[in-house]
This record gives sequence, structure tokens and C-alpha cells, in this order.
Amino acid sequence: MGLSNKELPKLGFLYMDYVLRFFDHSNFKGWPNKIETVTYHWKNDKDRFIKEVKRKGIDVLIGNVPATAYETFREISRALPHVRFIPSLDTQFSNKSKENVTRFAWKYDLPIPKTYIYYNHDNAYKFLKKTKYPKIIKKSYGPSNYGGYFVHKVDNYKEAKELYSEKKYHPMYFQDFVPMEADIRVMLIGHKPVCAFWRRAPEGEWLTNTSQGGSMDYMDVPKNVLDLAVKVSKAAKAEYWACDVAYGKDGKVRILECATAFAAFPYIRDWIGQYIMWSLSEGRFKKPHMPMFNWEELGKIDASLLRTMRHIQFGKFSPSYDGAFFGKKKKNYGGEKVYLHKLDEKYKVYDVKRRWSEEWPSEKWNYQDNLAINPAKSKSGKSPKNAPKPTGDESKESSETDVSISKSELTDFLTSVEGIGKKKVDKIIDHFGDVEEVVGVIHQNSSILTEVKGITKKLAAKIEKAWKNLLSD
Repeated sequence: MGLSNKELPKLGFLYMDYVLRFFDHSNFKGWPNKIETVTYHWKNDKDRFIKEVKRKGIDVLIGNVPATAYETFREISRALPHVRFIPSLDTQFSNKSKENVTRFAWKYDLPIPKTYIYYNHDNAYKFLKKTKYPKIIKKSYGPSNYGGYFVHKVDNYKEAKELYSEKKYHPMYFQDFVPMEADIRVMLIGHKPVCAFWRRAPEGEWLTNTSQGGSMDYMDVPKNVLDLAVKVSKAAKAEYWACDVAYGKDGKVRILECATAFAAFPYIRDWIGQYIMWSLSEGRFKKPHMPMFNWEELGKIDASLLRTMRHIQFGKFSPSYDGAFFGKKKKNYGGEKVYLHKLDEKYKVYDVKRRWSEEWPSEKWNYQDNLAINPAKSKSGKSPKNAPKPTGDESKESSETDVSISKSELTDFLTSVEGIGKKKVDKIIDHFGDVEEVVGVIHQNSSILTEVKGITKKLAAKIEKAWKNLLSD
């Protein structure tokens, strides 16, 4: 079944001048309607961009946002409450900086190397004088290692001080050095691993980047690495995702990097396109089948050919005469021998739905701008009202907790609106998934509540008015 041509959402590609395009029309092969393109031209282009998206009637805007435009697109997404961004700006939070990756990991208790973030440089130098070495110093702004050129190993305080004097990195972001066997890049679509490979440092070196002489191979990626990558993808609520996982000599696995912006073979981008079409069409388009450990076989192909291969499809396992022979093939995985096709039942493709609430609002989480060395000031000459403050020990999260609303409080608010009873409240919560999502819908655009049977435009307007009155009290 699925949606008809008229019912399908109108798609748009989000492009930017000077930025490589992750998707194009060929990744969405078979989509019957026109896919618009909207290009952001930087500088003072925000208002024009918003008007163009509205004029073209775009429902879903697809594409990654680079670190330097992230905060602007936070504002753009708020100005376009009806438009779904894929990936969402919350999912792309980790794209902006290594600091954001760290704060994301801290929130969800994900294993990472012990990390320190200092905006107060005097406090950082006091700590660096007494800490143990070696340490890894990184440029925080931007998600990637830039081929390893902005990642440095220091063996004592003198080296650390000289490096910071030369590089002027802000904030001062550094980690405990973790001896690694290798690191592993895992790519996921709908929380399912679809490609994974080892990156190993040259003999006597510690950087694993291939641009620095590191090697790569696709065989026997461990279960605990894939399980961690799935956990991280789910925490980010990501339609597509990539993790770099450190495989330590101590046997532990730790997250090094994670983001939606990553280098991917063309066939991976095709799979992402197929996944998005399936997700947005209520089943009209086929969900791509991406069997576990497909990368071991594809990885045997020369990389120059892999970089041009397109529209790769796999059939699902079904018993037959041939299947009776080939279906007996097992793989050592997680300490036991398993049929490969059985792993597809364990690692499922999830349909990631739109979220209406903001998990990482910039008013709280934009440390990089609000705590810059020369922060932007308001016309009054004062720092932004909601700028975050560095804590005494900046290697830990602030003890400040988020303000949240309970189901009973939401119920009390909604039932105070004439025409809404508890049954309608339950319908609203069931439709949007949870209390936080309902609050996000009310706060951003209450007209979306009319998706729920029994909620008219008039009733949605009453809820919006009551919500504004509540906030103004």
C-alpha cells in the first residue's frame, strides 16, 4: 500500500556553497515527485533561505549542516516548524565539535577516553601541571580529526604549554591517552550496522588515519564494537550515523568520534536514500536489505571500484536447495558460531521518526560561542543572558538539571482547556509518543495537534493560547 504520489511529503535537498554534497537525486531512485534543492549562500542568507523553503512548499529537508553553520540552522529550523530536517538538528549536535561529542557521551553514559574541557585557560594550565601524561590534545571545533593534523600527543607539561601557545586552541580540550590496538569506523542506517572496518596505525605510531599511513581491513569486527555503535546511534536518534570506536589494549571499547557527516561509499548513500524513502512513504517503497557483515565481502573489492559502485542490492535469505548448502555457513561471533542471516534478526533496521522536542537547545548548549575568547555581546554590551557558565571542575558536567514536565502536569494543563478530557490527552500522548514530544509540538506549532482525531483547529488554537498564557505567567 503506502502513500500515493499526492500524499508523499515534498522533499528538498539542503545544499551549501563550498560544501561537498552528501546526497543527490540518484540516491533517491524511484521517488515519483520532484525533489527540490535549496542552497544556503552563507553570510546574511538566513531569511532568504527560509523564504525559499516556504515558497517551494518543502516538507522534509535532507542534508548535513557543517559546524560553521550549525547555530544558524538551529534558528532556521525554529522558523520552519512544519519542516522536518533529516538528520534533525539535535542528531547533528555532535557534528559541530568534539566538545559536543563529549557532552553527548556524558549525558548518555557512553564510554569515552577521560576528557577535559577548559574555557578558563588558567585553570587548564594548573591542571596540566599536576596531571599524568601522556595526553591527547585536540582542536575541538569541527567533528573530525582532519586526517589527524589537529590531534597531538604530548608527554609532559612543557610540550602541552608550547603546543597551546602555538595553536591557540579554545576551548582547551584534551584527553587521557588510551593505548589502542586499532580504531574501528562503524556506519549505521536506522541503527543497523551496514559497514565497518579496522584502521590500524603503522608500526611504532599511534595515529590510525589512513592519510597518516594507517591501514584498514574489514574482517571480524567484534560484537562489542557493533553493539556500542548501535547504542550510540539510538541515543542520537539518528537516521544514519557513523562512530569511530577505539579498541583499547586493555580490552575496553570507547567512542572517539560520532557524527552524521562522514565519508561514505556511493552505495552507502544509495542505501540511506532508500531507507529515507521507505520511512517517509509508510511502506510504499521497499526497505533496503543490508545483511550483516556484507562489508566483509564488499571489502574484498578494490577500493577504487568501491568508490564508483552504485545501487547494490541484496536478497534476503530464504531456504531453497541452494540455501540448504549455503545456509549452513556460520561465523564466529560473540564467542559462538552463528548463521549470518540470523544476525539480521538481532540487528534490525528501525524506522526513526521525527521528534518535536529540542534536546540540545543552543541557549544552554552553545558553549563554543557563548564562552568564546571574544564572545558576541548584545547591544547593551552585556554577555548573553542564558550563556552557560564554566564550572569549577570543567572536566565534569554541571550539576544543573533540565526542567521537565510530568505526564500529570501535562494532563492538568490540557484538561484545563475547555473541550479536552483525559481520554483526549491520552490520544495526544499516544500519537506523538511521549510527554516531551507533545510539549515540543505545543511549543513549536500547535496546529500540528490536528493530526490527532478529535482535535480541531479551534481546539488547537485554544491550547496555543493557554500555553502562551502559561509561559507569560
